[in-house]
Amino acid sequence: MANKFPNAVFFKIDINQCQGAAASQGVSATPTFIFYRNKTKLDSLQGADTEALEARIRQHYGDDDSAEAEDSGVPGHMDLLPMIHKSGCECLNESDDHNYNNIFSASDDYLESDTDEQLILFVAFGQSVKLHSLRIKAPAETGPKTLKLFINQTNTMDFDTAESSIPVQEIILTPKELEGELVSLKYVKLQNVNNLTIFFRDNQTETETTRIDQLRIIGSPVQTTKMSDFKRIAGKKGESH
Repeated sequence: MANKFPNAVFFKIDINQCQGAAASQGVSATPTFIFYRNKTKLDSLQGADTEALEARIRQHYGDDDSAEAEDSGVPGHMDLLPMIHKSGCECLNESDDHNYNNIFSASDDYLESDTDEQLILFVAFGQSVKLHSLRIKAPAETGPKTLKLFINQTNTMDFDTAESSIPVQEIILTPKELEGELVSLKYVKLQNVNNLTIFFRDNQTETETTRIDQLRIIGSPVQTTKMSDFKRIAGKKGESH
């Protein structure tokens, strides 16, 4: 596996020698495989099923052409770039020469609107995530100003629907925030997100087109608790505590 996935780091831990580590990670059977990215626990898998293991590694490994995710700067959260399912993303009113792929890459290119200043960006995630904040880099004059955020849409919204619908959050960006400053989101309302729709309603100076150089979405994967992983530590079945 290490030869197949050179950008991943593999560690083998003997739970007899490292019982504290096994206990802290909830390991109740061997082998157990635990997946991390940027100090954030993503997932775990029990059992010696080689095909299932490789499929899970590929799920978290990210696209071969993905830009390297940066340190989010937010303890307990990560840059969700590797979890974005690019083939499931879409952008309405994007320029043919400057499309949405540019804001997720390390290139110097950018996303720009086409016929007017509005954009709708639909971002699909490979697994459910919690959203904490955004980082946006854009020019002070043509960068976005008003953002309306929607989650878990079954289809890409059109502009009339985005304009009239009530978002989960509306954000008014300042020119200072377009320098990549942390833009906080309503974390309690964004706990189980499969996709995110961002409606860029206007820009800072009402220019004809809107430009975005970079977008980073910061959060963490949703961890599914399996009750079968827990063992009774006191009392007998049927007793109350």
